[in-house]
Amino acid sequence: MSAGTMVVLSDSIGDIDTSDQLEMFEGFQKVFIVNGTNLKIADFINTKLTVTALTTAPTRGSIVTQAGSGATMLVDFVNAAKTIIYGYTTSDDPFVTSGALSGGSMDPEDKVPSAVAQATTTPHWYDWTVYPDSASGSLPDQAYLGCLWRGRMILSGNPDSPHQWYMSRQADHTDFAYTASDAQSPVAGGNADAGEIGDIVRCLIPYSDDYLIFGCATSIWVLRGDPAAGGSLDDLDKTVGIYGARSWCLDKKGNLYFWGTGGLYKMERDMGKITNISEISLPELVGDEAADPTTHRITLAYDRKRFGVIVCVTKLSDGTNSNYWISLGTKATGLFPESYPEECGVYSLFYYDANDKDYRDLLVGCRDGYIRKFDTAAKDDDIGVIDEAISSYVLYPILQMGEDDVEGILTSLTIELAGGASGGAHADTDGVSYDIYSADDAETLIEDIKDGATAKVTAALSGTGRKTRIRPRVRGAYVGIKFSNSTASETFAINRVLVDVREAGRVR
Repeated sequence: MSAGTMVVLSDSIGDIDTSDQLEMFEGFQKVFIVNGTNLKIADFINTKLTVTALTTAPTRGSIVTQAGSGATMLVDFVNAAKTIIYGYTTSDDPFVTSGALSGGSMDPEDKVPSAVAQATTTPHWYDWTVYPDSASGSLPDQAYLGCLWRGRMILSGNPDSPHQWYMSRQADHTDFAYTASDAQSPVAGGNADAGEIGDIVRCLIPYSDDYLIFGCATSIWVLRGDPAAGGSLDDLDKTVGIYGARSWCLDKKGNLYFWGTGGLYKMERDMGKITNISEISLPELVGDEAADPTTHRITLAYDRKRFGVIVCVTKLSDGTNSNYWISLGTKATGLFPESYPEECGVYSLFYYDANDKDYRDLLVGCRDGYIRKFDTAAKDDDIGVIDEAISSYVLYPILQMGEDDVEGILTSLTIELAGGASGGAHADTDGVSYDIYSADDAETLIEDIKDGATAKVTAALSGTGRKTRIRPRVRGAYVGIKFSNSTASETFAINRVLVDVREAGRVR
């Protein structure tokens, strides 16, 4: 399948519970779905052979050959009923619906495929179970968390054992028998020296080949090294937890960002310092959002094209949302609040690193079932049949107009709007409104702006370039200027704002 091609896996329809938590991760050219009691695989690599039930399945990793066609495959999986063999075709000749299969200690060796299907045509969809050889153990009854780490399938989030974790054999997603003692053997928290975690596991973060991070309800732990070969489980922080399965992301430098117990956090690369990055600018963030894991989803993703982290807080029942953009660019860093139409409430985020650069982008899974992406050229939000105007604003830094306990007067204001030059790749700005507020203390000024109090001066500008000097004569100890536009099919950009102030006497 080429980049950008979307295919429906028809066998998956009705086979997962989209009203319940669902996790997906990739490994071995497959996608693994973790959905409570529904553990599934979407297989993009193997050939599927349908036969009447075998007495003994071919050994995993063995070679099966077909008489007549000369086709051969490396066996990867056999279903529990032993009626389907999945394997990677190693011959130039394809399998056909004539000619008996043999090899791999399968019994009997006279089975002829009644159907042959290639994953390159349509990916296969089937239950994720252990290999049917009575020696591969069993998967947990339920799991809501999963990832690939060190060649192992990692599962957790079993409601009956919320502190437990499970690992498959290395390079074998079908073996969960926690009895072997070799360095690649399956292992679980209850039978490893590393041990279980004394907290509810909320997320699995495969940070690197050396580190697997367990984000828990009230703590963070790291597994250093393979647990079957002397790995250790150590605490990173016993006072900060991570909200949910996708409430984290890594930037291009390996820094970890996550929504935690007290706000937004950053952990520096290689298990470095953990810092609350919202503590100063948004000290009441967690309380204001009042997000509950039973009713809200919080997702984070690093946007490789726009060099920042997007944080999305969405109420699952109606799509109402509150989002934040963490700008990591060299020219503009900061934490910026956003909100989207309810139809666009973010349920999932995934950076699609397509081979074709035209499709390479951050994909946004939305409440209404659409997959969207951010378009810097669009001036409205897509909500389906119609578009919705974007209401945007920017508050310029609060300006103190005099010394302490001294008022000032804003005597002139010069605004330069973007655009106006001939040529160029960027469109000119549309119009913009501005409101000027003043107060004798900064806190009152901010409250007036947040509450939508009547501004001292309100006006609008249109066109591009430097505008005629404005003489507002606004008095106060502090002044704030808010620019905004909420008109459909419009956006705005400001190059610079020049102000002149003079002292006006002591604060009255």
